[in-house]
Amino acid sequence: MSQRNGFQPGVPCWVAAVQPEPEGALDFYSELFGWGVEDLMPAGSRGRYFLCKLRGRDVAAVVSPHGAPPPPVPTWATYVWVDSADAAAERAAAAGGSVVGDPFESPGGARMAILADPSGAVFGVWQPGQRRGAQVVNEPGAWSMSMLNTADPERAKAFYGDLFGWETETFSVGEGELTLWRVPGYVGGEPEQPVSREVVAAMAPASDGPPRWSVDFWVADADGAAGRAAALGGEVLAGPYDLPGFRQAVLADPHGAAFTVSQLIRP
Repeated sequence: MSQRNGFQPGVPCWVAAVQPEPEGALDFYSELFGWGVEDLMPAGSRGRYFLCKLRGRDVAAVVSPHGAPPPPVPTWATYVWVDSADAAAERAAAAGGSVVGDPFESPGGARMAILADPSGAVFGVWQPGQRRGAQVVNEPGAWSMSMLNTADPERAKAFYGDLFGWETETFSVGEGELTLWRVPGYVGGEPEQPVSREVVAAMAPASDGPPRWSVDFWVADADGAAGRAAALGGEVLAGPYDLPGFRQAVLADPHGAAFTVSQLIRP
């Protein structure tokens, strides 16, 4: 399932690093993940949009804001596939969230809206157009999963359940809890992954900072990726450390946008 040609409503389908000066982040990610880059907007345009590719297929983007206010700090954003970005924005507001950026036509080839859940965690919705989300997922150098960190998980369960039809499964991990969000009947992920292939996202309590969505990329060697990130001007925020089925590290690019990398530990 690492190569995709589309998703289904309610499934996260795209990630983008939102940066005030995206050109400065491109070298970092290209070196770290082996990405090629296609510039979709000429210099001098309102906003910039760099499409990142792995083996010639779309995997992510590095952008400056267009169609929505800039985030307070550089960040990675997650987008969820919907039939209608306009309708999703209306439903989000009705469910207690807010519309941060009204629906707009993105140079990335989709109609998007930037939304926030009731606690303020920002995410996007993606109505497919010319492009149909990530074409490579769940392999080294590609995005694999997004996670919500929030201090109000019960409110989040209700909001995302109403908006996307997500069902939840919560279990204890150490002294905390981890919630897995599922789209019933969806077949994603990889057969060898340690969770159900219906799982489309995860949620954990916020240990510090505001409620937020974070993104995870698979790598072949988590320790090596952490070392490369530091050598490229980034920062190792935590780890590498071991989790059930994975070895993971929390990294930040040279501008401060945080993300995780995970090495799948095969049985």
